[in-house]
Amino acid sequence: MMNAVEITAPGGPDVLQHTKRPRPVARPGDVVIKLAYAGVNRPDALQRAGLYAPPPTASDLPGLEAAGEIVELGAGVSGWKPGDQVCALLPGGGYAEYVATPAAHCLPVPDGMDLKQAACLPETYFTVWSNVFMRGGLKAGERFLLHGGSSGIGTTAIQLANAFGARVFTTAGSDAKCKVCSELGAERAINYHDEDFVEVLRATGGADLILDMVGGAYLPRNIKSLADDGRLVQIAFLTGSKIELNFAQVMMRRLTITGSTLRPQSDLAKADIATALLREVWPLLASGRVAPVMDQEFALADAAKAHARLESGDHIGKIVLKVG
Repeated sequence: MMNAVEITAPGGPDVLQHTKRPRPVARPGDVVIKLAYAGVNRPDALQRAGLYAPPPTASDLPGLEAAGEIVELGAGVSGWKPGDQVCALLPGGGYAEYVATPAAHCLPVPDGMDLKQAACLPETYFTVWSNVFMRGGLKAGERFLLHGGSSGIGTTAIQLANAFGARVFTTAGSDAKCKVCSELGAERAINYHDEDFVEVLRATGGADLILDMVGGAYLPRNIKSLADDGRLVQIAFLTGSKIELNFAQVMMRRLTITGSTLRPQSDLAKADIATALLREVWPLLASGRVAPVMDQEFALADAAKAHARLESGDHIGKIVLKVG
């Protein structure tokens, strides 16, 4: 048996409670990891609230990224051995002492990085790389706008877009958060309480690519902020998934609206993202050119406090649970 934190019922952070669960075993193609740290992400909070059900074959425990040591290999696994330190994208189950995940979704801990930092990488880097670069096609010299620049996704996207030569614009909710975004490489950080990001982007000629997690009323404003032939990638909708939109602008200005969620994608699709990250991004992490921005660490038993911190909106960067 192992210690874990489960969702006892849909609700607020207090529904996260300690439990004992059987230690997972490695199915064919899987590895079992003894966890040191697990990342805390917005999808965890959505699952806790009853708004984001795990896939049928996934653990019902929350937790979509973690880092630790491989202790068991499933049939057919090659390239890893017990004792290897890895970070991994998980189908679920990260709020526990052990987790099983496809071996192809594991990545080595970057040189010079500890397990606490490595636990912050998979969910955000898989999401940013697949949406900004693979789906969004961001190129050097393009104007890139992302909302929520001080979040885990935001701090990752700023650094990667800057590293690959894009001009980065971002929104955040305070001057302190804007300062962090600028220090990470944003050309312009917009405090959305004081300025209209539509006016700022239109003055530059418009954004070639926008990454949005807000949704709701931001959708028509994003359309106005795009340059002709611009692309909008939607990865969440914190303020609502439905809005009325006049598609005339989309058609006349040849705009593209797309989006994705990571968890429902196939194991093969996630493995392809992992391969691209290892090739394109892991050297940047090893060199220190990009790095996770850390907010706060909580014990596994304090997962409810970690969720309260996440949902307060006060955090900057990543929140982690210390498991081992």
